[in-house]
Amino acid sequence: MTLLVISPDYASHLLPLATLATAWRDAGERVVVATGPATAPIVTGFGFERVDLPLGRGANAGVMRTKEQDAAEAASLDRFFAATRESMVPTLAYQARERLTDLMWQPVDRARAALEVVDRVAPDAILVDHLAFSARLALHTAGIDYGDVVLGHPSALPVAGEVYGYPPAWPRAFDPRPDELADLHRLCLDVSEAFATQWNSAARALDPAVIDVDDAFAVHGEPVLYNYPRLLAAGDGRVLPPHVLLGSTQRDEPADADVEAFLREETPFVYVSFGSFLSVRGDVLARVVTAIRRTGARAAIATGSTPAAELGDVPEGWLVREFLPQVRLLSRATVAVTHGGNNSVTEAVGQGVPMLVLPFSTDQFAGAAAIERVGAGIALAPNTASSAEIEEAVVALADPGWPGRTALEIEAAAQIERPGPVLAYATLSSSPTGVVEAEAIPTS
Repeated sequence: MTLLVISPDYASHLLPLATLATAWRDAGERVVVATGPATAPIVTGFGFERVDLPLGRGANAGVMRTKEQDAAEAASLDRFFAATRESMVPTLAYQARERLTDLMWQPVDRARAALEVVDRVAPDAILVDHLAFSARLALHTAGIDYGDVVLGHPSALPVAGEVYGYPPAWPRAFDPRPDELADLHRLCLDVSEAFATQWNSAARALDPAVIDVDDAFAVHGEPVLYNYPRLLAAGDGRVLPPHVLLGSTQRDEPADADVEAFLREETPFVYVSFGSFLSVRGDVLARVVTAIRRTGARAAIATGSTPAAELGDVPEGWLVREFLPQVRLLSRATVAVTHGGNNSVTEAVGQGVPMLVLPFSTDQFAGAAAIERVGAGIALAPNTASSAEIEEAVVALADPGWPGRTALEIEAAAQIERPGPVLAYATLSSSPTGVVEAEAIPTS
């Protein structure tokens, strides 16, 4: 059997997809990954074959730096980072306007390239990142079945009554004005309509007989594999399409002597990461450093694109590096401080670690609201939360009596019993067994 994995050229997307594919690799089957050149070392590290399929103008192999992007992508990223310094609504509005260029980059050309890859590889099963829109356009138009992997909050695939880019829930720390939200909702609707027009036009170029879709953001493969824990999905009442909740993808990471030396120290520590993109917000990271220092706890901090010198006074004994093995460190962390990205959230929940979430963009707001709702952590506004507020939240979450800790431990145990890659393999390799038909996520 051959599995084809299609991913944008971003480490944060490829890592969970590649981890799912390890179930096929470990069963002795062939795995081919179609992606761009930046993440080629990741593909090699997993022991997979690779075919070249760039799907966007941007890329990153683990840490996003604008100077490493082409001019248009660099300018777009700079404007995005500037928007995050304003507030939630300007950031979401900027991202909405950019979607017509960054989600369907050269759609007809990239769709044809994707179909050429499928013809060449001749896969028995296909896993596609939901945000690989040009590739999914090709598969949808050609009537090729694929497993649709949704990374992030499930609202990344909008259901009835939702519009892509407009969060269905908000953390308590954010209080945008009603007129701001109304304007954002109208903008997201306009972008959705324009995106459907763009999708339909590209689809007709591939097949003039294709039927138009009303909402291209809502188009999906079957089954849908949500890289998301049941604990966080519970209680929001959203009706999902036929799906599997994978929980998380706990990948193996290479041994690291510095990390193991840090872990030999028995005192508690806080793990901090703002991912490959939002690590540029060194001002917020510096406030987090100040807060943790006041608690007396140790910290392991992935600085990403922020130079360590910008973090202020870092105590001796802390582990501070550009990139850290997140899964390994979360296995022992007392608290995780995160921007609310999919890998950080799912991997923390998968190891029973409560979170302080400082969301900046996209589905991070809905994810932070879910974390609050089920007691898996606390959400604060990154632009306005003081060091004292961050310190208070970290202390509360580090308390062994934190009320949400039991639910997190139960979820983590369930994921150990049925890991995400095993669920994905069972779903795509045999039959729809394990796929939940369209349902409302239970409220308890």
